Amino acid sequence: MLVQLSIRDIVLIDRLDLTFRDGLSVLTGETGAGKSILLDGFALALGGRGDGGLVRHGEAQGQVSAVFDLPGDHAARKLAEAQEIDTDGDLILRRVQYADGRTRAFVNDQPVSVQILRMIGAAIVEIHGQHDDRALTDPAQHRVILDGFAGLEAQSESVVAASETLKRARQALQAQRLRVEAARKEADFLRHAVAELGKLAPQPGEEEALAAQRQGMMQAEKVARDLIDAHEAVAGQGSPISALSAVLRRLERRAGQAPSLIDPSLAALNTAIVALEEAGEALAAGMRAAEYDPREQERIEERLFALRGAARKYDVPVEGLVPLAQSMAADLAALDDSEISLGRLEEDLVRAEAAYVGLAGKLSAARQKAAAKLDAAVKAELPPLKLERARFITRIDSDETARGPEGFDRVEFWVETNPGTRPGPMMKVASGGELSRFMLALKVVLAERGSAPTLVFDEIDTGVGGAVADAIGERLARLAGKVQVISVTHAPQVAAKAAQHFLIAKSALAGDAASRTVTRVTGLEDQARREEIARMLAGASITEEARAAAGRLLEAAGVRG
Repeated sequence: MLVQLSIRDIVLIDRLDLTFRDGLSVLTGETGAGKSILLDGFALALGGRGDGGLVRHGEAQGQVSAVFDLPGDHAARKLAEAQEIDTDGDLILRRVQYADGRTRAFVNDQPVSVQILRMIGAAIVEIHGQHDDRALTDPAQHRVILDGFAGLEAQSESVVAASETLKRARQALQAQRLRVEAARKEADFLRHAVAELGKLAPQPGEEEALAAQRQGMMQAEKVARDLIDAHEAVAGQGSPISALSAVLRRLERRAGQAPSLIDPSLAALNTAIVALEEAGEALAAGMRAAEYDPREQERIEERLFALRGAARKYDVPVEGLVPLAQSMAADLAALDDSEISLGRLEEDLVRAEAAYVGLAGKLSAARQKAAAKLDAAVKAELPPLKLERARFITRIDSDETARGPEGFDRVEFWVETNPGTRPGPMMKVASGGELSRFMLALKVVLAERGSAPTLVFDEIDTGVGGAVADAIGERLARLAGKVQVISVTHAPQVAAKAAQHFLIAKSALAGDAASRTVTRVTGLEDQARREEIARMLAGASITEEARAAAGRLLEAAGVRG
C-alpha cells in the first residue's frame, strides 16, 4: 500500500507530505483546488510522462516520492530485484522533473530508466478515471483479466508452452524441407564431390607438413655437393690425416731424446688428427642426412598439386577441404535419409499440434464458462449504480485455426447501455460516467481475484448523486476492505464512507510579497470533516440543515463526525 507521498515544487504545490493508511481515503475540495495536480504528481512518480511545465514557476526542478509497504513476494519487488536493486524495507519510487523537460527516475535511490519505473509502478498502483485508457478499458488486457478472474493462469501458461513447442516443430520441419530440397538440386554434384574428396582423403595439417618436407629436400639438394667436396678434402684420398699420422709416429720415436722439444708438438698433432677425424664423421653424417629419394620428392609434389587443385575447384583453402568433405557427406546423408527424417519431423508436428489444440480447446471452454460467471457477477453490481437496464458482455471470438500463444480466443468487454441498443466495445459505447461505473463494478468483482495493492479512482462519481453516489461509496468501501483505495470525489456520500479524508485547497503563500498561490492538503478529523461534507452538500453557504445531513451521512457510515 501507499504509505507516504511527498511532492516538491510541482505546479501549485511547493511542499506537500501526505501519510496514508489502508482502507478508503478520499480527497475533496473546490473545483480547481489542485486535485488533478496532486494526481499528476503521483502519476509522475509511477513513471508517467514528464513535462517541464509541471515544475513550479521560478524553480529549476520539482520532484515526487512515493513510499510503499509491500509483501516480500510482491511482483514489484521481484521487478526491482531483477534490476539488482536492494528491496529491503519499503519500496520508494522517486522522480525528478527538470524545468527543461528532462527527468530522472529512482527506485530506492538507485537510478533506473523511466520504463523500469513505469513497470514497477504499474504493478503497485492502478489509476482509474472517466478517461482511463489502460487496464480494464484496454482490449489487449481483457483476456488476461478474464483468465485471472477464473484462475486460469496455469492453463494459459500451458497453452503458451504448447504454442512454443508447436512453433519449434514447424520451424524444424521447414528447415529440414529447405535443406533436403537444396540438397536434391545438387545431388549429382554432391555425389561426385563426396566421391572425389573421399578418394583424395585430405588430412588436417597435411599441406603444411608436405610443404615443409619439400622445402627440406630442395635445401638438401643445394648443399649435398658442398658436403661431398668437404668430406673428400678431410677424409678422402687427399686427406692430410695419413701424412700427419706418419709425422706423428716419427716424432714419437724421437720423443725420448728430447721430450721438452717434441712433446708439445705431439700433443698438437694428436689434436689436429682427432679434429680432422671428427670433422670427417660430421661431414659423413651431413651427407647421409642430405640423401633423398627423388621419387619421394615427386610424390610430394604430386600430392600438393592434387590438394591445391581440389581447393581451387571447390573455392576453399586446402585446410577447408576436410570440413567441406564432412559437410557434403552430411548433406548427402540427409538427402539419402530425407524421407525418414521428414516423416519423423512431420509426426512431431502432428503431435505438437494435437497437444496444442487439446489444451487450447479446454482453455477456450473454461473461458466461456468464466465469461458467463463474470457477466453475472458484474450484472449484480450494476442496478445500485443506476445501470439496471445495462448489460455487461464478455465477448469471446474463437478461431480454432489460430495457433497463437493466447489460444483460440480474442476477448473483449462489451456493454449494452439500454435495451434494444446495439452492444459494442465498452470504451466506445459507454459515456464517461457510465464507463466509470462499469469499471467500478468490474473492479469490485475482480478484487477478489487479485488486484494492484493501491487503486486510485479519479472523480468516477462525476455527474451522479443521491442513491447512485451512495452505491459508489459503498462499493469503494467494500473494495477498500481488500486493497487500499484512494478516491478523488465530489460526492458527499462517497466522502462520508472514507476511513481517511483529505481536503485540497488553494491559499496564498505566507510571507510572499507577490501573493503567489499554492495548493495545500489537510487531513480532516471530526468536526472539520463534518464541515467539509456539509460544504459538499450545500455549496458556498453552509446551513445547519447541511451540517445535520453531513452528520447523518457519517453516522450511517459508522463514522463519528
